Amino acid sequence: MNLLLNYLSLCLFRQNPINLIPGPSFVMKNLAFYLVSGMIVEGLISDPVSGTLEVLMRTIMAFSFITVFLLTMKKWQFFKQVFTAIFVCENFIITLAIAAEVLDVVMVMRHVEYQEEISIGISVFLVIWYIAVISYIFRQVFLYTATPSVISAIAYFIASYGIPMLVMEL
Repeated sequence: MNLLLNYLSLCLFRQNPINLIPGPSFVMKNLAFYLVSGMIVEGLISDPVSGTLEVLMRTIMAFSFITVFLLTMKKWQFFKQVFTAIFVCENFIITLAIAAEVLDVVMVMRHVEYQEEISIGISVFLVIWYIAVISYIFRQVFLYTATPSVISAIAYFIASYGIPMLVMEL
């Protein structure tokens, strides 16, 4: 539980992922949670089969991006820490996104006047927070300044979310 709390503190821009050493069980549970929660969200947005396929593609793209990035930067020894740090924070933010979807349904059912604007605002906030967290993780691991870490985080976001979404739209 302590390890989870330490990883969650990364979502609040605390800790250094290099100092957190996850065990194999923690990594697998984290990955399983990522897959299940992603399938829930995508299943609510589209049909379950397409949603599942998109989540699997996102996972492969995320894994590939992190692998290539770490190999290129000669930081492969930190793979488990970086992969786990990113996925724990993604899991936390996706859990908030699930809550936001529930809130959206409630607002639609209650005919809240600015429901669409509220939902868009929450979504934009979560995406910006997500990019900021990934940027923070990259900054800690690679000792980047702000600009390269933000650019790397946006590249990661495009690779892990944009490309699978684009493929699914074809």
